[in-house]
Amino acid sequence: MHPAMSSRLRVSAICVALAVLVMMVLLLVRPSLDPARIRPLPLLIMAWVAFLAAAWLLRSAPVKVAVALILAGGVAVQVAAVSAPPQNSNDLYRYIWDGNVQAAGIDAYAYVPASPALKDLRNNYLWYPGAEYCVGRSATLAAGCTRINRPTVPTIYPPVAEAYFLGVHYLPDASDSSTPIQSTTAGIAVLTTLLLLFGLRRLGSDVRMAAFWSWCPTVALEAGNSAHVDVVAVAIALVALLLLATARTRLRTALGGVVFGLAVATKLTPVLAGPALLRRRWITVVASAAGAFAVVYVPHLIAVGSKVIGFLPGYLQQEGYDNGTRFGIIDLVTGGRAAIVVAVVVLGVVGVLVLRFSDPDRPWRGAVVMTAAALAVATPHYQWYALLLVMLVALDGRPEWLAFAAGGYYAQEPNMGQFTVPTKYHDAVAYGIPILIAAAGWVWRAWRVSRSRHARPVTVPVTVPATAELEPSAAAIAAEEHAISSPPLRSILA
Repeated sequence: MHPAMSSRLRVSAICVALAVLVMMVLLLVRPSLDPARIRPLPLLIMAWVAFLAAAWLLRSAPVKVAVALILAGGVAVQVAAVSAPPQNSNDLYRYIWDGNVQAAGIDAYAYVPASPALKDLRNNYLWYPGAEYCVGRSATLAAGCTRINRPTVPTIYPPVAEAYFLGVHYLPDASDSSTPIQSTTAGIAVLTTLLLLFGLRRLGSDVRMAAFWSWCPTVALEAGNSAHVDVVAVAIALVALLLLATARTRLRTALGGVVFGLAVATKLTPVLAGPALLRRRWITVVASAAGAFAVVYVPHLIAVGSKVIGFLPGYLQQEGYDNGTRFGIIDLVTGGRAAIVVAVVVLGVVGVLVLRFSDPDRPWRGAVVMTAAALAVATPHYQWYALLLVMLVALDGRPEWLAFAAGGYYAQEPNMGQFTVPTKYHDAVAYGIPILIAAAGWVWRAWRVSRSRHARPVTVPVTVPATAELEPSAAAIAAEEHAISSPPLRSILA
């Protein structure tokens, strides 16, 4: 087949796969478009298959064409995701509420949404009869029904996230619609793609790896549709990783540490990249990151004191992490306090190994392992926690780790009709299979390295006696002069 024709067919196949991916995203966010009423999990599986097929085909596409496809496909899936209200999470309603509260000059950590002190801030979009979450009147709460989940507890989001919510508040209709914050988060996801393209090119890596982020179904659904603030944290963490991986001065290292601290002060999950970032000037990284983290908390600490902790302790308790009942894989072996000990030991060992062996020029490789280990141990039901891992995979280039992002959807919605596994094994399946896939990928790569080493030709050194060192002949000198003075063959053919 002619190379040009082969290239066109490959690009056409990529476009078909991306069209299928966009259609699956549309069906997931707009179930009314699906006359067959297919369950979400089969649609998700089809979306992941289309995504992986497109990414595999992209490997041999010309770089300029690949960049155009990465951007166009990334924008297309985000547009599809933004086209409907959030389907799998209602966290963004808390984001909108926190923005409204701050715009009124009230600290976001001061009151719970149902507090009588905030009753005058209620609008018909977030508060109306028949909404999902209703609160009865009491001495500390004002009655009403709202879209905001957990309206009787304080916010859980760190200060940089709260600043983001306040910024979005000033967009048109941001208090009366989910579209502004969905569009903003989708835009940040596309911006992250641009940062990946720039960063990969700067690092001398294959820019086509950016497709692992741009086209990933997790990014489309959790950015454009659910508008999770994790996307903002991931974008900031990406900047920190690129700065610290290329830092050769203490000042640049400090700047990277500051940005990393801001990422953690957006959502705590980027802290998982910490052990991989401490291989070079760790004191500078820790001091600058801790300083930035502390600075953004100071205004809230002054305003509300210990309330800045928010709902974090209550969240850990509700999810079962405080009593050891939430570790899906570990619970198959042991439970209760023993499960907590095992979880801490496993994460501690992985953290030490990453800290000891991580490459400071490629910290994302160790960060992938640390983040995947945390997901495997904690087995969360919230698939957006894997967004950090997706970005790290785009930097690292090993797609088998994306299985943890896909597994999060099974943990959240394991219903497969008659094929549904017993409840006890849901989390073990959701995160156990990704462990096996990642292990298989490691074995396969090790086998390829071993095979390439054995396939190298053995060169036998030839010893030339000293007596054989003769003066070059006149013919050899003339040939060498001709080669130097003549243009190379490549330039002639060009």
